[in-house]
Amino acid sequence: MNSQKRRLIFERLRAANPNPTTELAYTTPFELLIAVILSAQATDVSVNKATRVLFPLANTPQAIFALGVEGLTEYIRTIGLYRTKAKNIIETCRILLEQHGGQVPRTRESLQALPGVGRKTANVVLNTAFGEAVMAVDTHIFRVSNRTGLAPGKNVDEVERALMKNVPHEFLHDAHHWLILHGRYTCIARKPLCWNCVIADLCEYPDKTPLPAKGV
Repeated sequence: MNSQKRRLIFERLRAANPNPTTELAYTTPFELLIAVILSAQATDVSVNKATRVLFPLANTPQAIFALGVEGLTEYIRTIGLYRTKAKNIIETCRILLEQHGGQVPRTRESLQALPGVGRKTANVVLNTAFGEAVMAVDTHIFRVSNRTGLAPGKNVDEVERALMKNVPHEFLHDAHHWLILHGRYTCIARKPLCWNCVIADLCEYPDKTPLPAKGV
């Protein structure tokens, strides 16, 4: 895919959604960190349902740490892998309190040192909470990047590097949100909704469903 086509893709995505953001509910970097940890192999809807109850009662490292693993478990048991996530979150809170003054660190290395935080989670926090132009590649972005030809890669690391190289700089900050939303609602896994896609004519996916004829 050439640079002109890539630019057109992001111009259209921006026109359709000028101010994209995460669908996770949060008000502080710490709330976002906890929500993203909870979202692994879970839907944003299920996470928001749990944090809607949890955060009004405990939304700081001190308050969540005070709950302990068992106390936190009661709030998140409807989310997949909740036992492991509860242990990771309590340990993360301990580290934040002991090593970071209760604040969410702003470097990828420090974030990835927290239990339950991988590169994708760290990049989400850096991008969404702190405004850094980084790319968090999840299953939706991996699929869209490969399917469209925007940034092909055999694994998430390859796709991340390709996106950082190929996405025009002016779009880089919001590209993560545009691509994840596009993959979640239009370029879906089983059968992409090409007929309702704003970039269908720019996409290099060989198995696109036929577009309706003009005037139909």
